[in-house]
Amino acid sequence: MLDMRPDCESCGKDLPADQSGALICSFECTFCDACNAATHKGVCPNCGGILMPRPTRSAELLQKFPASTERKFKG
Repeated sequence: MLDMRPDCESCGKDLPADQSGALICSFECTFCDACNAATHKGVCPNCGGILMPRPTRSAELLQKFPASTERKFKG
């Protein structure tokens, strides 16, 4: 099951699990659309993997399987 990390690792933008706009690699490194377009160009800066749109999780499933609250942005 995906962690559904709450923020962009590059800029710290909030990325709610029930909304689109997040991209992830196979290691679940997480970035926003804007950072991908401006800097990453579809390649994870951490591992070199391909960034793909992260699926969303419905409100009902978020209640049963909550998203991660651990932020990865280092500022």
